[in-house]
Amino acid sequence: MSKIIPAYFAETSADYKKYGIQKDSVEQWEDGLRTEGKKGEFEWWYFDTKLEDSSSLVITFFTDSYVSVKDGFEPYVSLHLTRPDGLEIEEEFKVDPKKCSFSKEHCHAVIGDSVFEGDLHTYHIFYKSEKVNINVTLTGNVPAWRHGTGYIAYGDNDYFAWIPCVPEGDVYAEITMDGKTEKLSGTGYHDHNWGNTAMFKLMHHWYWGRAKVGEYQVISSYITAQKKYGYEHFPIFMIAKGGRILGDENKYLSYREEDAAFDEVTGKHYYKSLIYDYDDGEQHYIVTYKMEEHLEKKDLTAGIDGKPASRFKRLGMKMAGLAPTYNRLGGTVTVEKIENGKVNESVSAPSIWELMYFGLDADV
Repeated sequence: MSKIIPAYFAETSADYKKYGIQKDSVEQWEDGLRTEGKKGEFEWWYFDTKLEDSSSLVITFFTDSYVSVKDGFEPYVSLHLTRPDGLEIEEEFKVDPKKCSFSKEHCHAVIGDSVFEGDLHTYHIFYKSEKVNINVTLTGNVPAWRHGTGYIAYGDNDYFAWIPCVPEGDVYAEITMDGKTEKLSGTGYHDHNWGNTAMFKLMHHWYWGRAKVGEYQVISSYITAQKKYGYEHFPIFMIAKGGRILGDENKYLSYREEDAAFDEVTGKHYYKSLIYDYDDGEQHYIVTYKMEEHLEKKDLTAGIDGKPASRFKRLGMKMAGLAPTYNRLGGTVTVEKIENGKVNESVSAPSIWELMYFGLDADV
């Protein structure tokens, strides 16, 4: 039997010193470039918004593929825009690295004509393609936050890191298509992810979500490590209200999944209900994600060019315990405030969350 490699949240005093960060504050340089383009490294800046006309928009700037296996940056930008009339635009395009730049001092990523920049509070995002131009301003309502150092360590050298730089904020967006410009407002989110080893080697699967529910803002994730790490679980949770963080300590959090289902397209089981129960003895909140629809199903064995993987490649990945897929799920998030064992307050709102599944289908 193979020896289990330890995987853990990097959150000791020595870890903070190692990464050069402060325990109670996030600094601008943390949203700057954190990788060097070495083999296996990946990094991206992510933004999503739900707009007032029910449009949804996701823009992500990548230094490289999150399954990179060679040195050097190969930057690209991705867009997923869904309009209320059913129109959907999904694009990914690579850009010559010579036409790209990434600041280490703060968030300022330039990929061709597209720009993602900000200062942990206000961000400007410009996306340009042949089909659509989008200009976004995101202004934070909740301060930048991270769970501990933001790092999960896998063994002695490998890691995955994540910082929600704008857990929730106001969005103003201009969308230009076919010579016409629409001006819309909404609520949005920005985070920053990076690591030094391809994610499929570290993680079996994860659920991730964020929601604005009445006056509450929620960020949540439940990560399951790969088999060699003993399928270790990493629950991450933050709840805020009116811009003030109410709770985010794992020792007060319990998590459970309910209503199992099977998706024939991805070949994976999933759960329609995810429940985060946070009780620190003084305040008690239950946050429930209840799925109502699949918004996206994607086979991640395909390359950036969209071509499906060969049968030989799929067989090789299966033998390695891999079958990467992605699901965007839509539904309702409910926040319940519990006092004296009873629900004192309950508010709900529509939201979107995701299931990233690198491993083979398994109940782990």
